[in-house]
Amino acid sequence: MSEQETVVHPAQEAALSVRKKGPPVFLDMDQQELDDNYDQIKYAPNQPQIVARYASASAVTRTRLGEPRRFAYGQAAVEGFDLYAAPQPNAPVFVFIHGGAWRRGEAQDYCFPAEMVLGAGAHFIALDFDNVVMTNGDLVPIADQVRRAVAWISANASRFGGDPRRLYVCGHSSGGHLAGVVLTTDWVRDFGLPADPVRAGLLCSGMYDLTPVRLSARSSYVHFTDQVVEALSPLRHVDRLTCPVTVAHGSLETPEFQRQARAFVAAAKAAGKPAELLVGVGYNHFEVLETLANPYGFLGHAARAMMELGR
Repeated sequence: MSEQETVVHPAQEAALSVRKKGPPVFLDMDQQELDDNYDQIKYAPNQPQIVARYASASAVTRTRLGEPRRFAYGQAAVEGFDLYAAPQPNAPVFVFIHGGAWRRGEAQDYCFPAEMVLGAGAHFIALDFDNVVMTNGDLVPIADQVRRAVAWISANASRFGGDPRRLYVCGHSSGGHLAGVVLTTDWVRDFGLPADPVRAGLLCSGMYDLTPVRLSARSSYVHFTDQVVEALSPLRHVDRLTCPVTVAHGSLETPEFQRQARAFVAAAKAAGKPAELLVGVGYNHFEVLETLANPYGFLGHAARAMMELGR
């Protein structure tokens, strides 16, 4: 599949054929089309079943691996992460940032890829952080938390047998957006760290320009301002990328999420940064994440390749 090709769900095509189109709000989309593009269940009706599988698969993972070690990266109760440690000393560190439309999700329900990561020879970390319900719609403190978490892990990896020179970040959906924020952070200015604490990133099914998101129904629970859109749109800060980035999406995602991925990769390449686009054929927004748990799956293979493990 070419990088330019966008798959439109047949149900959406049928709906458009009978509905009178309103005035454009973003690109050629009217308000309903834009809202539908940022409402995943319109393109992935099996969302509840798959998200439930994340949690049940994670529970099974804990029965096999044991309970994770818990570390705090800040003072608030939520500011911690679950560590599933690899047996090898000085192992790479894989940090996962979960999705949930910025308003739901916990680390304990996103540990199902841990066995794949440990099997490849790396530590697996799942971050906890606030959601926009807890912050009254403000994304800024959430972005600050994930940045502080990565900074803490970089500075303290040796405490749990991690190699701070091999720190990798992965995020899915709204977590993909937050992972993009992490990768476009000015680490020297904001944290006094080396400019490149993260060795590579894998962004899946995320949003990288908040302009259309602001115009969608998501603005009913996220307080977007000009400052937030500017500061937290990774696409606008690709000049800060200091590591290779792989951007992935499923072919059955909404057209907007597919466009967001293509636009980010194009902007990164135009800035001379190493970026690659991967398209998982036949996967919707939620199905694609499950492939991270399989070393031969679409995302599992990409994660191992990113860490240069198991190839």
